[in-house]
Amino acid sequence: ALDGSFLLSPLGGLMCAQAVLGLLVWSLVAATTYHLHAAYGWVMFVSLFFWILTLLFLVTYLLQLHQKFYMIPWPLVLMIYNTVATVLYLTAFVTCAAAVQPTSWRQWDYNRRAAASFFACVTMITYGVSTFFSFRAWKGLGSNAATSQVTDHA
Repeated sequence: ALDGSFLLSPLGGLMCAQAVLGLLVWSLVAATTYHLHAAYGWVMFVSLFFWILTLLFLVTYLLQLHQKFYMIPWPLVLMIYNTVATVLYLTAFVTCAAAVQPTSWRQWDYNRRAAASFFACVTMITYGVSTFFSFRAWKGLGSNAATSQVTDHA
């Protein structure tokens, strides 16, 4: 059964936002001639990698699979995941923003790369906020869907 209450929790809402924003980042970069610039390869890797992992975590929590694998410390896993995603998205955002050239001969590439930089920054912020909520869930300072499995099996 689907856990609709997870989507209403801070972590669930942020995961949905990360999935949408991550999709925007990698699709905007993919719509340019990114293969001609090595810097965009890193941005593409980070955005696509974390988009796929975020979708996997989202499906795991929506289908309540985390309760079936209760031996895994899910709050700790989410906290580490969100921390790593924040740091790597920071590097991807800086790389993407630094590689945008306003004198590009292809105006649509400039617009898409600038938009990708903006959305990479917003995505980085959502992962940072998720890190905060994941830390609170790991420490047991708040109650949300991520902590419910800890109290059920402790």
